[in-house]
Amino acid sequence: MLTCKEFLSEIGEYLDEGIDAELKAKLERHITECPNCWVIFDTMQKTIQIYKGMNPYPIPQDVEARLMRALEKKMAAKGT
Repeated sequence: MLTCKEFLSEIGEYLDEGIDAELKAKLERHITECPNCWVIFDTMQKTIQIYKGMNPYPIPQDVEARLMRALEKKMAAKGT
């Protein structure tokens, strides 16, 4: 059985449907047995469905610039 940490590290691939059948089965088994991970999965899935139904909204340039600086700083701190 997968741990919750392993489940969380693979959930993005599962939601994007870019995952092999064996790992998909393990993830599905985990969420049937772990109510906490099921809630996380269900919430993420619903958020994606809502987001897909929305019209794009542009990010203000100042917000985008601050976000990019923060990401660059974080990546530099990790040595990436």
